[in-house]
Amino acid sequence: MMINSVVRFALLFVLVPCVVSPAVAQSDLPSAPLAQSGDAPASQTDEPRPQQTSRILGIIPNFRAVSTTEHLPAQTVHEKFITATQDSLDYSALFIPTIVAAANLARKSTPEFGTGASGYGQYWWHVAVDQTSENYWVEFVVPVLTHQDTRYYTLGRGGFFKRTGYALSRAAVTRTDAGNETFNTSEVVGAGAAAGLSNAYYPASERTVGNTMGQWGLNVGIDAGTFWFKEFWPDINRKFFGGK
Repeated sequence: MMINSVVRFALLFVLVPCVVSPAVAQSDLPSAPLAQSGDAPASQTDEPRPQQTSRILGIIPNFRAVSTTEHLPAQTVHEKFITATQDSLDYSALFIPTIVAAANLARKSTPEFGTGASGYGQYWWHVAVDQTSENYWVEFVVPVLTHQDTRYYTLGRGGFFKRTGYALSRAAVTRTDAGNETFNTSEVVGAGAAAGLSNAYYPASERTVGNTMGQWGLNVGIDAGTFWFKEFWPDINRKFFGGK
């Protein structure tokens, strides 16, 4: 189980060019995101922020990323279910299991799965279920119970390290449906629940406390890395793809 997550984590950062638009990197904002109706408008001389797109590189879902300046109503239960489903059943959701399963097969990370086409199929569906389970726990089940917002609010301005710190901190800090910052129970508890549930369908040799805890930590780490990617994606998109 841990190897699946390690490979996914590596794939994330292989795909991410570490580029920030100089104009954006040199600007600054207060540490906390501002999204209240009383926020002061940006100066007319400020350079417009690069905008998020619904997909990254035209493939990877980016439906939950919005700017901290956007004024959005609370998510409904239906909306949380839809975003979890989009992330899980979108055609792009086939990409990570396909790559990770091939890597795990080559490494024989779980010998019980066998080799060849049959072994590949075993690896593939396990990774796909891991991915889907975590999406629904983190983006639907726990957020509905805790009344937490599942969207990623992009800071968008400030230096590279400031924005990196903000993005990574979102694994531990999120917003309630009322718009207040709170501990990200959805992420931490949801990722742990997914890691625990995986013991039900992995071989007995994988069902150890160490593996489960490692999977839990890596699930959170991967999501933190994903937030980092989302934070800088508009800058990467503008620099290399003209903001399309």
